[in-house]
Amino acid sequence: MNEHIASQAIEALLESFRQKSRVQASSLITSVFGDAILPRGGRVWLGSLIKLLQPLDINERLVRTTVFRLVKDEWLQTEAVGRRTDYMLTPSGQRRFEEASRQIYAAEPPLWDRRWRLIMVVGELEPRQRERLRQALYWQGFGDTGSGCFIHPSAELDVAFDALAADGMADLLPQLMPLVALNPKLSPSADDASMVQRAWNLDGLASAYSSFVCRYQPILDALQQDPTDSVNEEQACLARILLIHDFRRFLLRDPELPEVLLPTGWPGNQARLLCKEIYRRLLAPSERHLDQCLQLANGDMPRAARLLLRRFQIEDGLEQPA
Repeated sequence: MNEHIASQAIEALLESFRQKSRVQASSLITSVFGDAILPRGGRVWLGSLIKLLQPLDINERLVRTTVFRLVKDEWLQTEAVGRRTDYMLTPSGQRRFEEASRQIYAAEPPLWDRRWRLIMVVGELEPRQRERLRQALYWQGFGDTGSGCFIHPSAELDVAFDALAADGMADLLPQLMPLVALNPKLSPSADDASMVQRAWNLDGLASAYSSFVCRYQPILDALQQDPTDSVNEEQACLARILLIHDFRRFLLRDPELPEVLLPTGWPGNQARLLCKEIYRRLLAPSERHLDQCLQLANGDMPRAARLLLRRFQIEDGLEQPA
């Protein structure tokens, strides 16, 4: 058996990203804040973040540009410590990352209470405003019925409104009505499945999940054949970053529809299980790398909080990272 099969599979994944790193740099850095920095108190010295991402061919200028944009958008704030500066999550940024984390690292999709969450537009919006609203709600997993109504099976409406305000759309909130609705199933009437077909492009989402599975299944296969110790800590960390980055991009626009409304063999279920298993195998070595790499402006090297081990409910039988 090739003792380095896992290392080779991960290196192929990293090289694939390097070829398009400039395109995805901004989104990836956001993923790093949610996955690696949030459990360490939500703050980091920029120099250590630059060092962490250097092996992915994300240069210093790209990191600085992205982080400055996150400050401008009020996701991050700065705090000077001597000649260095920490970048840390704002209170609203913290809430948004924590909410996203609950969705990303859930062991399974939430149960459905058979009630729809609706955000209805009251009155008329300018075309540009409506498109901006549609895009913002799309990234929260809301579907668009095309009639001034956005729907979701399980979203927390107060969280959705907070996110819209954080996206600079607080002025639109008085024109939006949040509702929770139960389908009485009158006959004849449109059914839930018809509304799902209208509101979401499930074919496109299924294709994205299938691509994720095709990309990461070889990584799991290799890790199952090869001891995790054969993968160096830096490789494990970078692979974990890319894994969550890719999974997050699909999941955060997934409405997580109940099983009864999904096509048979929905690939999103396979993608979640795959992500969970790879994450579990990479967690310990990747944490050892982050412990040595992520630094605060005062020189401290913060360790991750215990909450890290609750992700995907994988704490059972897993020792806390050293």
